Amino acid sequence: MAIKSPAGDAEAVFGEGSTPDELAPVTAGARIASLDFIRGIAVMGILAANIIAFGQPLMATIYPPAFLSADGDSDHWWWIAQFVLIDGKMRGLFSVLFGAGLYLFIEKATERGATTGLAVRRLAFLGMFGLIHFYFIWIGDILFLYAVSGLALLAFYTLKPVNQLILGLLGYFISALIFAGLFGGLYWLASSGAMGEGEAAEMQSKMLAGMEADTQMAAAIQSGDYFAFVGANFTENLLMPVSTLSQAMVETIGLMLIGMALLRMGFFSGEFDHRKMVLWGWLGVIGGALGTLAIGLWVRSTDFDVLAAMLGYIAGSAFPRLPMILGLAALMVVYSPSWTGWFGQRVAAAGRAAFTNYLGTSILMLFVFHGWALGLYGELGRPQLYLVTLGGCIVMLLWSKPWLDRFKYGPLEWLWRCLTYGKKFPIRR
Repeated sequence: MAIKSPAGDAEAVFGEGSTPDELAPVTAGARIASLDFIRGIAVMGILAANIIAFGQPLMATIYPPAFLSADGDSDHWWWIAQFVLIDGKMRGLFSVLFGAGLYLFIEKATERGATTGLAVRRLAFLGMFGLIHFYFIWIGDILFLYAVSGLALLAFYTLKPVNQLILGLLGYFISALIFAGLFGGLYWLASSGAMGEGEAAEMQSKMLAGMEADTQMAAAIQSGDYFAFVGANFTENLLMPVSTLSQAMVETIGLMLIGMALLRMGFFSGEFDHRKMVLWGWLGVIGGALGTLAIGLWVRSTDFDVLAAMLGYIAGSAFPRLPMILGLAALMVVYSPSWTGWFGQRVAAAGRAAFTNYLGTSILMLFVFHGWALGLYGELGRPQLYLVTLGGCIVMLLWSKPWLDRFKYGPLEWLWRCLTYGKKFPIRR
């Protein structure tokens, strides 16, 4: 199905245009502007979602007692604010946009006579970037997950949009139900008295076992020995990319299919009724936020029982999260065309260079937190970590537009394109 929209040319996976036969960049007018803007918001939001895991053990995002220092959030309102507004929503937006971008890439490739093998090659290189990111920079990588999920998605891109939407929703909610059953059952067993106190304590200790590995990683990061950090990744976390696939791949493919379907239905190009999009957008955002808030308050009421925290964070929040993701997307599609000032232009530019910004902020955080640089790992509480987030977002906004005014692609977007097509492209405008 051809896309008949203001986009004209293809919008690619991370904001880079693709024209497989002429191998020329898309023009500014040939892009779906809302995708760039939403992607820019999402890539900055992902930094906000990841900042706790950058500066503290990975478990601290879910479980505040895992902080190595005082978290500066005695009433846990900062935790609740992030849980309601950020966690899962930005990754969800990114996943939806990835599916839309992958469809556009494949569509343009087939129009120019290429096969899906070009998309396979592109995704393979994305997976390579993801593994480098994981083992040498930061273990919170999502690129490998996206690459493998994208390869699986190739089996479904020819389905009718409505079937893609139905299949995507089914995949998303089946994943959510599986985790709800798993963590809900564990929490019930521990809290209902169905198992003895000793068994319940043993189960909780097993759930917290990851904190020991986190502590070992923390020591490697704080030591200032970069090679010890890399070595710990290869020994302690060698199979973590695979385990991430087993936990998140079904949900991720579901979100990508939803993105494909919405793109083909005209959602991102303004073909839906704007008043209805505003109405349903606000209902999704407000309803999803209230549902997530209720879950967050319940987790806090348990004094962050580890099983309750994992049930609420991993499983329960998935149900109100999807309306919020789609509501945010709808509102940004409607409102972003009027945000053409300084801020709007720079957000869209950050979205066009989202690949570089995503990996670039991980590299920037190495300099902020690792012992061989500023050495702030384990030292900052939540409020201070959010100031680091603000600084990272300012960097994204400051560099992206001036760079793209002079160059056709972001640095990593250019490298990825050259690897995909096996050809060196001119980067200057």
